[in-house]
Amino acid sequence: MTIPLLEIRDLQKTFPVGGHKVHALDCVSLSVPEFETLAIVGESGSGKSTLANIIVGALGADAGSVTFDGVELRPDRTAAQRQQISLVQQNPYSALNPRRSIGSAIELPLIVHGVGTRHERRDRVEELLQMVQLPSDFRTRSPASLSGGQRQRVAIARAIATNPKLLVLDEPTSALDVSVQAHVLDLLASLQQRLGLTYIFITHDLGVVRTFCSRVAVMYGGRIVEMGQVDEIFGRPRHRYTTNLLSSVPTISEEDEAAKPAWPWASSPVFPDGGPNDCGFLPRCPFATEECRGAVPPMVEVSPTHRHRCAVPNVIDTVGVPIDCSV
Repeated sequence: MTIPLLEIRDLQKTFPVGGHKVHALDCVSLSVPEFETLAIVGESGSGKSTLANIIVGALGADAGSVTFDGVELRPDRTAAQRQQISLVQQNPYSALNPRRSIGSAIELPLIVHGVGTRHERRDRVEELLQMVQLPSDFRTRSPASLSGGQRQRVAIARAIATNPKLLVLDEPTSALDVSVQAHVLDLLASLQQRLGLTYIFITHDLGVVRTFCSRVAVMYGGRIVEMGQVDEIFGRPRHRYTTNLLSSVPTISEEDEAAKPAWPWASSPVFPDGGPNDCGFLPRCPFATEECRGAVPPMVEVSPTHRHRCAVPNVIDTVGVPIDCSV
């Protein structure tokens, strides 16, 4: 059996808010095979960025484990472990120190990890600029002189400087124009093929997920509520929240838009007063039954690659065709 590159088991994280604790992550488990691109989607507050920060070691978990390349990562990670996982942040305008030159920004992780001599680091910076398709003279320029797309390329160059195996990309295209997004995604695809990278792609842009990612984890209220291959999630969603999420995505043709199952927001939720031991989506779900109360629904396997956590799963696919629930 192949060992996944990253394996997360029962992660929990709470934050104190207004005198009580909020569960940012509630028993989150997932595994990521090497060379995969896993998307993590969900609305703001679902726990996506908290999960990203725990994976890269910027935040500690209250409970659970993170295992990388077969070794469980402790809070005090070794230098070698820190080199293997890098983060590309959401905002390219705040990710770079305005007082550092581009070359200095890219070189910084090499200095921190004690990689190479000064001359070797300079050569590595030149190589990295070439890899992200920026001219070598950018080395002496300041972040203020670069566009958003160029800054994001610099951030990517910095993230791959130490030859990591895993990149956590936290909304890497959300601050960019659509045309620039396409170029950045093409670059990421090229680097993945060239360097053998594994990506965790955190985003709210479902269009990007469908074209760029291979598998999807849907988060809501600090839990993973559905996980599957891209075609399974987009074509045959089972969890009611996933269906709701997909119904919000506009389509190009009027026929496709009309064929989408309507989400009955006009209906009042059956149980507007959901508690901590209920399904997290209960207060917003017009399909809820008594089965959704009293215990968090367990993960149900639809196929070897598709699982969901819904007691009253969707039975209509995204073009209005009934789903064979025996599959």
